[in-house]
Amino acid sequence: MLDDRLTEQRNPRSEAIDRLSTLGIVGLINEEDQSVAVAVGREAQSIARAVDLTVEAFRAGGRLIYVGAGTSGRLGVLDAAEMPPTYGTDPEMVQGVIAGGFQALVHSREGAEDRPEDGAAAMDEKGVGATDVVIGIATSGTTPFVHGALARARELGARTGFLLCTPPPRALREAHDVVIAPLTGPEVVTGSTRMKAGTATKMVLNTITTAAMIRCGKVDGNLMVDLQVTCLKLQDRGERILMATLGLDREGARSLLARAGGHVKTALVMQRLDIDRSEAGRALQGVQGVIGALAPEGDHLD
Repeated sequence: MLDDRLTEQRNPRSEAIDRLSTLGIVGLINEEDQSVAVAVGREAQSIARAVDLTVEAFRAGGRLIYVGAGTSGRLGVLDAAEMPPTYGTDPEMVQGVIAGGFQALVHSREGAEDRPEDGAAAMDEKGVGATDVVIGIATSGTTPFVHGALARARELGARTGFLLCTPPPRALREAHDVVIAPLTGPEVVTGSTRMKAGTATKMVLNTITTAAMIRCGKVDGNLMVDLQVTCLKLQDRGERILMATLGLDREGARSLLARAGGHVKTALVMQRLDIDRSEAGRALQGVQGVIGALAPEGDHLD
């Protein structure tokens, strides 16, 4: 294909995919997908580095900002959008920037990725600064919008990272604080990076934000305790968490959650320490929201 980017190579295992049965096509796609988790696992150290940078940014009052175009940009926006309902974060804490703006989320605007100056302008519009970390997502590694955004972010003092699915050149590694490169190989349909590369991207972003939220005290044990009930599903989940960790019945959990203003973490601290909502808030503030720090070392509030 006369292109040295791994994501643009032709996959020899799928060269005759158009002549397979429907079941054969599905089977081949599944076989290829099974390599994705392995490729992501090989990047564990780099992903952990990105998590640590993100935690440092959060503790300094900064933000995690994803920048991408097309599928990569949409995945960044998706990951950012899921943080407030899942972990009760401020919507500003994790943000996604996509080339072409809001309309590009639902309508293809592929040409929007070709202007590095637009990426740079997006960083200015976000007011990126020294407390922020900006991670560019470009599975091919070449998207001008992303490179322009990261170059400007570094000028503004931010820490930067790059997520791609082709071997990164030395200059890219030298330019950024972290580079994550799960090598998922050629796609089943040549160049269709919404497939294996997109799946790898989703896995990496899930890991970065989930691990960062755990490190920041949003999880106790494996429960999402920094949960604000905003719908019936979350009300039920919040009540079940309190029932499981505190031994309450459904009515007791519902009453406690109401007195805690619908915030599960506050409810846990109120019950555990036998204090009211305002006292629980002050206690949590004193330990940066990590409820494990209020319990005996090594224990959780369960």
